[in-house]
Amino acid sequence: MKNYTITVNGNVYNVTVEEGQTSGAPAAAPVAAPKAAPAAAPKAAAPAASAGSVKVTAGAAGKVFKVEASVGQAVKAGDPVIILEAMKMEIPVVAPQDGTVASIDVAVGDAVEAGATLASLN
Repeated sequence: MKNYTITVNGNVYNVTVEEGQTSGAPAAAPVAAPKAAPAAAPKAAAPAASAGSVKVTAGAAGKVFKVEASVGQAVKAGDPVIILEAMKMEIPVVAPQDGTVASIDVAVGDAVEAGATLASLN
């Protein structure tokens, strides 16, 4: 792990990066340094008990931009369930298989880490 201090628009951030990472996704979200002006730190998604047996997980860290599916809706493999925003790009998170949406575990505006469970299917 390497630690860096980065200043963006006058705000100072301490960033920790894992060495040897090849996925292209950031290892950790920037965290505001104590000496920085008060800035909103990313809010972690609250852990929720998923109702379904098939998890729909985030492939990259980002912010929930839009919820495409609703609980009880039938989805096919590849249908978008959640849209994430990362680095000003919209990234669809799709259903890994056919099923019915059992739970949506995030809300629009939530910050999520890579691998976080966003929804579940039955």
